[in-house]
Amino acid sequence: MTDAVEDLISLLDLEVIEQNLFRGHNPEVTWQRVFGGQVIAQALVAAYRTVPDDRICHSLHAYFIRPGDPHIPILYEVDRARDGRSFTTRRVVAIQHGKQIFNLAASFQIQEDGFEHQIDMPDVAMPEALPTDRERREKIADKLPEAIATHFARPRPIEIRPVNPQDFINPQKAEPFQDVWMRATSPVPDDIRLNQAMLAYASDMTLLDTCSRPHGVSWVSGKLQSASLDHALWFHHPVKMDDWLLYAQDAPSAQGARGFNRGSIYTREGKLVASVAQEGLVRYHDD
Repeated sequence: MTDAVEDLISLLDLEVIEQNLFRGHNPEVTWQRVFGGQVIAQALVAAYRTVPDDRICHSLHAYFIRPGDPHIPILYEVDRARDGRSFTTRRVVAIQHGKQIFNLAASFQIQEDGFEHQIDMPDVAMPEALPTDRERREKIADKLPEAIATHFARPRPIEIRPVNPQDFINPQKAEPFQDVWMRATSPVPDDIRLNQAMLAYASDMTLLDTCSRPHGVSWVSGKLQSASLDHALWFHHPVKMDDWLLYAQDAPSAQGARGFNRGSIYTREGKLVASVAQEGLVRYHDD
């Protein structure tokens, strides 16, 4: 494994403090708040630590309440809401400085057979035909402020290859759709719970950007204030994060300084493995 993937797996290996209470650590970063995908993934891991082995998460719903402080650990407190014959429900509260920063509800189910259907994957270019995210970032690194350039250059556990990329420096108005290939940058163990947590982490990447595309703005300008407000994720099939996944995204609406975004995640063979919905804060400060 590369250091970045090892670091992410380590990040998701929470410390047990007491029954139903876990501690999550943060990576060393220069940003002022914790990445939302990290908190979603760690909260899912905390919930899983209290769930019987025969049950797999099929959905989670979360709210971001306060920005996470990247300089101190995060405490995750799990409420064992219900253990039923087929379903298990958990509620998780993330705490820093004595206050809630995030909460999550997740549902887990035993394996069952039933009806199956799905909508088709979009017809897009395969990842091998696209430039890597690193190649795209290196081309513009000398045009960026030092802090952003350093952030761009850091090793990443998830590789991103946009099918229809937007220019970071001079974004143009575009339709509220984007397709992004993504995968872990090195092999990941065959552990469905770990792969789900890593997918939860990755599902918060790029999605909120979709609602800004029609307005021709980019966070690189420093004028765009954005933050996830809530996040919902449904797991349809097991996923392997070191295989390419297509994240097909759209943003049906933006209003009231909020943008609503949706995503469908497919294997390269076209199987729909997860669905995502998120609303985020989107403010533009033109001054």
